[in-house]
Amino acid sequence: MQAWTVGDSGSLLSADEIIDHLKTTMEKEALDGARVCVVVPDATRHCPLPLLLTALYHGLGGRPAEVSVVVALGTHPAMPEDALGRLVGPQPAGVSVHNHEWWDPAALVELGELPAREVRAVSEGRLDTAVAVRVNRRVAEADVVVLLGPVLPHEVVGFSGGNKYLFPGVSGPEMIDVSHWLGALLTSSAIIGRPGTTPVRALIDRAAALVPGRRIAICAVTEAGGDGLHALSVGDPEVAWADAAAIAARTHIERVAAPFPRVLSLVAERYDELWTAAKGVYKVDPVLADGGTVVLYAPHVRRVSETHGADIARVGYHCRDYITGQWDRFRDLPWGVLAHSTHVRGSGTWDPVAGERCRTTVALATGISREETEALGLVYVDPDSIDPDEWAADPATLVVPDAGETLYRLQGDG
Repeated sequence: MQAWTVGDSGSLLSADEIIDHLKTTMEKEALDGARVCVVVPDATRHCPLPLLLTALYHGLGGRPAEVSVVVALGTHPAMPEDALGRLVGPQPAGVSVHNHEWWDPAALVELGELPAREVRAVSEGRLDTAVAVRVNRRVAEADVVVLLGPVLPHEVVGFSGGNKYLFPGVSGPEMIDVSHWLGALLTSSAIIGRPGTTPVRALIDRAAALVPGRRIAICAVTEAGGDGLHALSVGDPEVAWADAAAIAARTHIERVAAPFPRVLSLVAERYDELWTAAKGVYKVDPVLADGGTVVLYAPHVRRVSETHGADIARVGYHCRDYITGQWDRFRDLPWGVLAHSTHVRGSGTWDPVAGERCRTTVALATGISREETEALGLVYVDPDSIDPDEWAADPATLVVPDAGETLYRLQGDG
């Protein structure tokens, strides 16, 4: 297993360096006559995707018999044709671009099953259930699968990228639910931005090993708040991802000296639902003081989730112990939804007498109504009442621009 990495945290790559690196590395691959499927992130991930795809095509050099691009939606809404075009840019003749049609069973192929003993081992005893491994048909039928996208601190798996573009990116619901619930059991605060192979990463890697084709990862370390790239690692997914994650830990983790009693997360418009905008909560929770409040400022967000809104309304937002302590009540709901609920609400305790006691308060200053916000168990704040400049002048408040990618941690914490 090997990977080739160019760049580092202290500089940015030029377009020529990116193209040269992908050309050099992809020329090492046997691609003559191959069916190649390129898996890329959707618009909720900040990445110079058109440039990376152009550089990749230089490396392919017209050798494959077929090239398709599949957008790793997970369970996000399908992107319309015009949005797909903006995402990937102009494509060469013969390259087809597709949404991952997770809602269509015919678009999925079952590759096998991870038996309960394996799930029990990688989850360190937290889960004891077999899980079916299904993946997008185009991925399953490809000779070569290229996993292309950024590596960032992530609330479920530690750092995103690599095999995560397969599971949950182009996965069936089983792996999505089990992997996300395992992350919730571990808790976001314990796993987000942690180095090395977390239990969730180990589970994903086991599933990825069932993909029939050769897997190649192109792992990008993006410029925080900008359009550049610090680094690009290409090769076997496990190695390329690990190399990129080590660099991303230096570019996308901001250290602060002490916790803040109040945080205002200014959410970028690429997050158009609470389902994704909630990254503005996950990424600042480690520096929010006990009893503190995080306010998610996103007037453009007007819905919780097109896909999961009804289930989230049934669950609300609660700490992990609230759900595990009443497992018979919740176990038949989608585990991915339960995971999202706990990731947003953060840590806390629950018992039948004292009820639920959460470490912090989560408030929404969004386009979601007061009634809906409060029904979900969150605090409503009128977005028109917030002046970010005024909040930034308060030394007890941390204001985070473009919230959702950079992770905030205390100095000395991991």
